[in-house]
Amino acid sequence: MGALLKVSKLIDSVNEWIGKLTMWLVLAAVIISAGNATLRKAFNIGSNAWLEIQWYLFAGVFMLGVGYVMLKNAHVRIDFISSKLSKRTNAIIDAVGIVVFTLPLALIMVNLGWPMFERAWTTGEMSQNAGGLIRWPAWSLLPLGFAILALQAVSELIKRIAFITGHIDEPFSVEDGKSEEERLAEELAAEAAKHEQALIAATAAAQKGH
Repeated sequence: MGALLKVSKLIDSVNEWIGKLTMWLVLAAVIISAGNATLRKAFNIGSNAWLEIQWYLFAGVFMLGVGYVMLKNAHVRIDFISSKLSKRTNAIIDAVGIVVFTLPLALIMVNLGWPMFERAWTTGEMSQNAGGLIRWPAWSLLPLGFAILALQAVSELIKRIAFITGHIDEPFSVEDGKSEEERLAEELAAEAAKHEQALIAATAAAQKGH
């Protein structure tokens, strides 16, 4: 199990790096979108290539970032059910879900997506829009994104099994094993408490001044 956990850690590191890369893709998409809109409105200058690169970047954020989302346990969960279950039960449900649904789906999509990418690569497929871009970078995101998801699913499966068998204390990669929703709720509660304390202090100071 120790060797498998090292493999899991390596996969996590790769997806951590890819996840940070996708943040720059978001920035690039925003800059290109704003620049393209400005040129169209102000100078009546535009190109389908600029529109399509936005689509490519948008697709890249979703397809390349899917493993990072799974790594951070930020994907959609039915929290009102999972929050009532023990960590062990949730880990078992996760492990079954990964084996029965996530991995088969990811492998099927890689198998279906690769021929599309390969065909676009060998034929030099171009966009049908005037001035559009070459298509293979967009098609490559399909098998690549699901391959990334499959790798992270393997990592998560290793961690769930390690937790169930008592080899690690938490089933998640995040330090406290909390979802993004739980983190946000705690941050909002802490901020509200801080404002409440400031209000109490201000009220006490005002009363003291009188």
